[in-house]
Amino acid sequence: MIQDIGENIFRNEFSLCRKPAASDCVIVYRSGEAACSVVNNVLAFPKADEIPEKYRDRLIYLFELDGEGFFLLTSDEESCPALPDKYTFAGIRQIRSTDPAPRKYLFAAFTAQHLAEWYISSRFCGRCGKENIHDTKERAMICPLCGKKIYPRIDPAVIVGVVNGDKLLITRYRTGFAHNALVAGFTEIGESFEATVAREVMEETGVKVKNIRYYKSQPWGIASNILAGFFCEADGDASIHMDENELKYAEWLSGNEIELQPFDHSLTNEMMKLFKDTGRKVIE
Repeated sequence: MIQDIGENIFRNEFSLCRKPAASDCVIVYRSGEAACSVVNNVLAFPKADEIPEKYRDRLIYLFELDGEGFFLLTSDEESCPALPDKYTFAGIRQIRSTDPAPRKYLFAAFTAQHLAEWYISSRFCGRCGKENIHDTKERAMICPLCGKKIYPRIDPAVIVGVVNGDKLLITRYRTGFAHNALVAGFTEIGESFEATVAREVMEETGVKVKNIRYYKSQPWGIASNILAGFFCEADGDASIHMDENELKYAEWLSGNEIELQPFDHSLTNEMMKLFKDTGRKVIE
């Protein structure tokens, strides 16, 4: 999965005062895209010493990977710094589609986008409209007028592998991602993950479920999500009544019929692969 970066050490402790070393990476983020280069399938970001001097006091420290710092510089078309020609702007889905190396940089891109979008959307206080400032003790934005504090937004959602005998419920979204997927959806106010599983499966496919088992979680910065994966069983009638507004495809498939996604980035793909390899043991 995207966060599986081997022995690479990810540290996300907050630091407002950390200054970039010359070789630290800068995520220059503009209109939903980041400056990067991909040469021979190797992903790279601008280094701090490639950022014009006048922009460096605007860099926001994000996190560290194997001792290498990552900083954020948000801009628009008019205020974007001049960068070496090797860097171009690309959206995270475009970057992801190349399955670049090293994997830790792809994970960094996902996580940086998550924080970049939060910083941009948290510029003003939602209570009184005053421009927010950075909190000095933790990663938060705080209103200097009313004191309201805003923390990074993380949306909980579930990925659900529904098993019926020797088959798994495979779906495809009506719009957007074109490959095979599983039932998925956001957790609503006052709802547990398990209740979300039951509701989403019923809403999208009309199937009632039982024996809900937690599998694994995944941060998914591309959409500001934390994903919780579950396996469960169809309970009673397994006839599919598909929500055609959400899905264009929903079928029970045996392991050898399941076509995996092209890359091993997602929790969804790992869960489908696990079922292909082990069958209904995933819920036993």
